[in-house]
Amino acid sequence: MSVWACYLRLISFAILASIASGPASAQTKLRWAHVYEVTEPFHTEALWAASEIRKRSKGRFDIEVFPASQLGNENQINEALGAGAIDIIYVGINFAAATYQPLGITGAPFMLRDLEHWKAYRGSTLFAELAEGYKDKTRHKIAALTYYGQRHVTANKPVRVPGDMEGMKLRVPPAPLVQMFTKSVGADAIPIAFSDVYTALQQGLVDGQENPLPTIMAKKFHEVQSHISLTGHITESMVTVVGGHVWDKLAPEDRKLFADTLQEAAAKATEAIEASERVLASELKRLGMTVIEPDREAFRKAAIPLHNDASLGAGWTRAQYDELQALK
Repeated sequence: MSVWACYLRLISFAILASIASGPASAQTKLRWAHVYEVTEPFHTEALWAASEIRKRSKGRFDIEVFPASQLGNENQINEALGAGAIDIIYVGINFAAATYQPLGITGAPFMLRDLEHWKAYRGSTLFAELAEGYKDKTRHKIAALTYYGQRHVTANKPVRVPGDMEGMKLRVPPAPLVQMFTKSVGADAIPIAFSDVYTALQQGLVDGQENPLPTIMAKKFHEVQSHISLTGHITESMVTVVGGHVWDKLAPEDRKLFADTLQEAAAKATEAIEASERVLASELKRLGMTVIEPDREAFRKAAIPLHNDASLGAGWTRAQYDELQALK
C-alpha cells in the first residue's frame, strides 16, 4: 500500500469515527480542501462560508480550509473525499465529470455562449438533474456551482487562429474532456497538475497553458509567458462538493444550512470573478504581456463539430445537449 493510501486510510478512520454517532450534538470538525491561491475569491469565500456555518450552527461545525494544494492536487483531493479523509472540496467541473460524465457538458469548448448562458444553466432543471446523477453515482452532494471564468490561452508567441496552435504542447488539466479543445486546434495535450504549471512553463516543458484571467494573474503566469490570446474557449465552472460521509449524517436543517451558505459563497465568488475579468486583461498588459483579440469565430467553428464526440469525453445525451443549447 502506498504512503498516500495509508495516509488516506488513517485519516478516514479518524473522520468517520468523529461523525459515526449521527448528527452532531458536540462540535464536528471538518476539512475543506482546494487548489486555489489564498488571494483568490474561491478561498476568501470558503473562509467566509466556514465562518458563517460555524456562526449559524452556534459552533456545532468547525470547518478548516486548506488552500493551494496543501492536501493534494485535484485528483488527490477527489480521492481523499471518497475515502472520507477530506470532507468538502472545490473541484473543476471536468474533474467531477471524470466520475460522472454528463456533468461535464458545460466543460466542452464553446458549449456555452456567454456568462448569461452559464447563469441560465446554473438555475436550470438540467443542472439539478445532473447534480443528482452525480450524487447517485458517488454519494457526494454538489452543494453549489461557481463561475470559474472564461479560459484563455497563454504562450510565448501570438495565437490568433486555430492553426497557430498546431503542434503546440499545451498544458491542460488531467481531465479527459479538455482534449476536445486541443483536438479542435491540433495542439498536443500535456496533463500537468495545477500546482506544477508555473515550473513547467518556466522550464519549457510545455509551450503554453489555458486558464481564466484571475487564475493567470494569481499564479503569475505573466512571468513565464509573453502572450495571452483571449480565446474564451471554455466558460468554466467548479462545484462545491460535500462528501457523502458528511452529507448523509446531517439532519435536514443542517443540510439546508450547508446548502444555503455554500450557495451564498458561490454567488459572492462568481460576482468577484466576473468583476475581475473586466479589468485583468489591461492589468496583464501593464505587466508586459501582449494581449491578443483572436478570431473567436474560427475557434468556435473548429470546436462545435466535436461537441457530441464520445471518444473525446462527450458523455451526455443528445437530448441533454439540445436542452442546454435551448437555455436563454
